[in-house]
Parts: sequence; structure tokens; C-alpha cells
Amino acid sequence: MNFRHIWAVTRKEFNHIVRDRSTLFLVLFTPTLLLLLMAYALTVDIVHVPLAVLDYDQSKTSRAFIQQITAGEDLDIYAYAASMDEIEAMLVEGKVKAAVVISKGFASDLLALKGMPMQVIIDGTEPESGSFAVEHIQRRAEEFITSALSTQLRMAGVTVESLQPIDLRIQTWYNPDLKPRNDIIPGLISMVLGVPSLSVALALAREREHGTLEQLLATPIARAELLLGKIFPYVIVGLVNVIIIPLLAIWWFGISFNGNFLLFFGLSALFMFAVLSMGMIVGVFMRTQAAALALSFLVVFFPGFFLTGIFFPIASMPEEARLESMFLPGTHYAIITRGLFLPGVGMDVLWPYAVMLVILGIAFTLVAALFFRKKLG
Repeated sequence: MNFRHIWAVTRKEFNHIVRDRSTLFLVLFTPTLLLLLMAYALTVDIVHVPLAVLDYDQSKTSRAFIQQITAGEDLDIYAYAASMDEIEAMLVEGKVKAAVVISKGFASDLLALKGMPMQVIIDGTEPESGSFAVEHIQRRAEEFITSALSTQLRMAGVTVESLQPIDLRIQTWYNPDLKPRNDIIPGLISMVLGVPSLSVALALAREREHGTLEQLLATPIARAELLLGKIFPYVIVGLVNVIIIPLLAIWWFGISFNGNFLLFFGLSALFMFAVLSMGMIVGVFMRTQAAALALSFLVVFFPGFFLTGIFFPIASMPEEARLESMFLPGTHYAIITRGLFLPGVGMDVLWPYAVMLVILGIAFTLVAALFFRKKLG
């Protein structure tokens, strides 16, 4: 393999990236814009869920309970209903996402330790908001019971702790507040940094489509040298995003980075090599830019949503899907980014995923070189 040949192709391709504003924008700025768009769209914290209340008890205790569950920004009282028909109408019209119905005798039953007679109704058409409301009401109800009955229990010589035979204490490491963005945004980095692979596929398809590949075909450059020369410029330009995007995640979204940045940079270079090699395979098989664009989305981006473990745990997938995910560079890189951002692990933990990126990069390059023909047509 002649490195002078690779450098010649690299310099030619790099000059094209710099001179072509559309390609430069796609490689340099699109990952950042894509991260901003997807982060805001996929990591929305649920707040201000509209709630309807139907209080049949109309006691001081029931009013205190309503005040307890609606404190803060999680649930907002949209309306006090007078009947179940009003609640049904508000749910049907989408004005509220949940409703709390407090039965008559709520205060007396609570103080008599007979339970908490109430009903929670949620809108099943938006299960996320409904589940959030139920979880929030349940947690606040437990707090209210503990607070409301503590005095009465002490007078009876009973402690709250004695009523709870299991002392469950939960500790959440690395993401104490369980904020979705702290988990999803590091995973999204593996998707947005795959954008340059689209440019590689388009670059090769464009030269085929416009006939400019003839000049390269007349040279003694080998197939692997030509492909590597086309990949390296996008790796270099893509590594600029490896600096920009983590800074954006840390500064703009408040994601903590607990690992070694030099290790992150080096492993990101391996990922860029692997994902660009995958894009090169697309460019080898496709003759037009439109076809290369469509296949790139099908091969690189769509599997990135469903098979890389960003949104759905790989362990919960069928065996066939788990096997397919192992051939995606984004699967291994998502583990790397999450490991470096959240727990701050080192190479002693991440080396298997780094090895897989190297193997996939070499394998994809060899496949592209094998099927690439230095001839027209």
C-alpha cells in the first residue's frame, strides 16, 4: 500500500470539502444542528400536566391533599369538576390528561386507617403524561399519609417505621435525578457523528454520476488506497465535531463529563473510521446520489434509532436484533460515550468496544475495496 497515493487522494478530497459549501456544511455543522434538534425533541421533561379534580368529600383533609399533589410544576389543576360527566368531557376534548376523584368520607377513612378512598383516571391516548401523573400522585400520596398520620400514630404508640416492614433505600448512581437527557444525549452523539458517512457515500456516487471518476481510474492507485484516501478527510473534518459536540452537551444541556477527553477523542476517531467505512460501502454500490442518500438513511440512521441501544435496551431485543446490532458501529460507540460521560470509565472497561470499532472499520473497508471496480459502468 502506497501512502503517497493515499495522501494524494486525501488532499484532493479535502480540497473538495473546503470548496464545496454544501458538503462542508453537511460535514461540519449538520451534526451540531441535528444534536440540538433531536435533544430538544427526545428529552423533553414532562411538566405542567393538566389535571381535573372531583372532590366529593369537601373536607379540610381532602383540600390539603389536593394542595399536596399539585405543589410544584409537575401537575396543574385545570378545573374542579362537579360530576363525572364533566371529567369525561374534559378527557375526551383533551383538556386534561388525568383526573383525581376523591370519594366522600376521604378524611374519616384516612384518619381511621381504613385507606385512602380515591380514584385516578388517566388519558390512555398519551400514556407518557398519564403514567407520569399516576407516579407523581402516588409518591405525593405516600408523603401525605406519613405527614397526616404521624401525630395520630404517635398518640397510639405506633411509629410510621413499624408499619413498613421493609426498609428500602434506593441509591441512584451517575444520574441521581434520573433525567432522560443525561442518558439520551450521550447516546445521540453516536448518531449525529455518523452524518459524515452520508457525505462519503454521496462523494463517491457523485463522481460516478458526473463522470469525474475517469481521472482516478486512469491512475495506478489501488482500490483500497483510493477508498482510504476518500475516508481520511472526512475523519479529520468529523473530528472537529468531536470537540464541538461534547462541549455543546456539557455547556448547553448541562451534561456532566466524568471521563478522559483524550480517550474520548481517540475512540471517536475509531468510530469515525468505522462509520465512514460503512458509508463507503453504500457509495460503492450506488450509482446516483439520490440512491446513495436513500440507502445511507436505511443503513446508517434508521438502525441507529432502534438497534444501537440509545432508546431500547439491547438486552431486551430478540436474538436476531441483538446480533444485527453488533455490526453497527453506533452500538459500541453509544456504550463508549455513555461510559465516559456518566460513570467516567477508562480503557480497562471500554477496550472491547474499541476493538470492535477497529474490526468493523477494517471489515467494511475490505468489503468496499472488494466490490469496488476500477472501471466505468
